[in-house]
Amino acid sequence: MLNLFDPLLSDLAQTRIDLAPGRYGLLTACDGGLLEVSGLAAPVGALCKVAHGSGPPLTAEVIGFRNGRTLMMLLGDTVMLRPGARVRAEGRPGLLPVGETFLGRAVDGEGLPIDDRGPIHAQAAWPAGGLRTGALDRSPVRTCFDTGVRALNALTTFGIGQRIGIMAGSGVGKSVLLDMIATGAEAEVVVVGLIGERAREVSDFVERHMAGDKRARTAVVAVPADHAPNLRLRGAMLATSLAEHFRAQGRQVLLIMDSLTRVAHAAREIALLLGEPGAARGYPPSALASVTKLVERAGNSAASGGSITGLYTVLADGDNQDDPVVDTARSILDGHVVLSRDLAQRGQYPAIDIAASLSRVMADIVPPEHAALAREFRALSASYEANRDLVLMGAYRAGADPRLDRAIAMHEALAGFLSQPARSVVPLARSVAELTGLLGDGG
Repeated sequence: MLNLFDPLLSDLAQTRIDLAPGRYGLLTACDGGLLEVSGLAAPVGALCKVAHGSGPPLTAEVIGFRNGRTLMMLLGDTVMLRPGARVRAEGRPGLLPVGETFLGRAVDGEGLPIDDRGPIHAQAAWPAGGLRTGALDRSPVRTCFDTGVRALNALTTFGIGQRIGIMAGSGVGKSVLLDMIATGAEAEVVVVGLIGERAREVSDFVERHMAGDKRARTAVVAVPADHAPNLRLRGAMLATSLAEHFRAQGRQVLLIMDSLTRVAHAAREIALLLGEPGAARGYPPSALASVTKLVERAGNSAASGGSITGLYTVLADGDNQDDPVVDTARSILDGHVVLSRDLAQRGQYPAIDIAASLSRVMADIVPPEHAALAREFRALSASYEANRDLVLMGAYRAGADPRLDRAIAMHEALAGFLSQPARSVVPLARSVAELTGLLGDGG
C-alpha cells in the first residue's frame, strides 16, 4: 500500500521551494477570449491561474503584452470570470513536461491524463519551441520506412526521418489511411497528436492502438475541436516535444499529427485576437509560420543517431489543393500523399492519387530497378486517367497508342494493386515483389 505513495514522495523530494513573495495581477478586461491583466509581468508562454470565487482556478496562457497590460487566453471557457479576479503565474514558462511516464498514456494539451490511469509524474522538461539546431546537424534520409500500405511502399517509398503529408478534403479517408500506417509501421516509439479532431476519433484511436504490446511504446496527446485554440496549439507542441525528447535518446520515433490544418486554424485564431491582419486568404503570416516551425522540428539527428519520421494530415478545405495551408505544407514537407474524392467515389480505398503523390527521397533510398518500375506504373496510371472519358465512350481506337493499350488491358490489375483493405498490412519487401510481378506479367 505504501508503494502507491512513492511517486508522490519522490516528486516532493525533488521540488524546489520558492521562498519569493507571491505576485499576482488583476483581471481588467475579457474580450472574445482575450484577457487583459494589470500588475503581472509574466513572459509569453507562461501559464497562470485565474481565481474566480470559490470554484477551482482557471488556467490561462500568456500570448502577448500591450500598453503595460499582459494579454492572456484561457485554456477553457470564460464562464464565471469576473472583473478584478486575481491572476498568479505558475510553473516554468516555455517548458513542457516530457519523459518515459508518457508512454502508454493519453494526455491533454497540458500534459494531464485523460485515460483514468492515475497522475503522470514527469521529471524532465523540454522547450515548447524545440531546440534549434544547424542545418548540417540533420543527417540525410538513407533508410526505407515501411508504412505497411502497398501503394505507398511500392510507388512513393518513404524514408526514416522523412516528413510526409496526407492531403485531402473532408471525408476522403485521411484518418483511415493514417490508421493503416499506425497499424503497419514499425518504430521504437510512436507519438500521436490528435489536434482539433472529433472526440469520437480520439476514443476509437486509443482503443485500437493502446492495447497489448503497442501500449508500452505509444503516447497520445489529444485536444478535440471544442477546446481553446491555444490549448490545441499547445497540444501539437507537446506531441512534438515528446518526439524530440525520445529522439535525443537515440530512438527511432514515428510522430503522427492529425491534423496540421487544425494547428494552423488555432494559430490563426490567436493571431487575429492579437490584431494581426490576415494575408493569405485570411491566414496571418504567423499562422503559416507556426506550421513551418512545427514540421521543421522532425527529421534525423546526427548528434544522437535518433530520428523523427513525421506523418501529418492536411485538410484541403473545399478540396482545394491551392489552400494556403496545403501549399505551405507541400512546400516544406519531404513528400505528400494526395487522396482523390473521385477515386473514393469509385470505391478505391485508400483513394491515393498516385500521379499527384510524391516522395522526394525515394530516388535516394531504393534500387534503380524499383524506381524504374514505379515510374512505369505511374505512366500507365496517368495515361489511363488522361484518356478515361474517351475509353468509356468507345471513342478510342485500339492500336493508336501502345502505352494506352497496355494501360487499358491492365487497368483492373493496377486499380487492385492500389486498393487495400483497412487494417491490413503489406510489408515493404512484399509490396516491391508484387509490383515486380504485376508489371512483369503485364509486359
